[in-house]
Amino acid sequence: MSAPEFSRQETRQESRIGLGLGANLGDPEENLRRAVAALRDAGVAFDALSSLYATPPWGVTDQPDFVNACALARTSLAPLDLLDLLKATERALGREETRRWGPRIIDIDLLFYDDLNWRDESLVLPHPGLLQRAFVLVPLAEIAPDLRIGGARLAEAARRVDAGGIRRLTRFFA
Repeated sequence: MSAPEFSRQETRQESRIGLGLGANLGDPEENLRRAVAALRDAGVAFDALSSLYATPPWGVTDQPDFVNACALARTSLAPLDLLDLLKATERALGREETRRWGPRIIDIDLLFYDDLNWRDESLVLPHPGLLQRAFVLVPLAEIAPDLRIGGARLAEAARRVDAGGIRRLTRFFA
């Protein structure tokens, strides 16, 4: 399915979004907090933040464990403008492109944007693999257990994935 027509800079009503945040370099917990603060300063309204979770690396396993969290938020930015903001925030916090699924100082993924199904060369929504990745499902189900994505209730999807090695560290702002 192709992406709906949204122009950049288009004024829209607020949309509900899901964000996945992760880091495994520097001070990962502080990096996640700084990312949320930067996005809040840029106008993203946060409604819920999950606990912080220590998670084993996925994809490339010869690296330190990650700290992951998820957030529910609202924005009036169109999807591609939001993606630009997320990438600019990563760069501002020191992210450098390395190997795919490799270590990083910050990673901010757009997990969903309302109920939008979007597919183009720069963005796929809902995020591909969201329903198979425990490091996303566990924190997201904590804050939105009844939310349905792709027909699946998040709490049920989280129970079906292998969450071995995932440990809750702390409440996000504790």
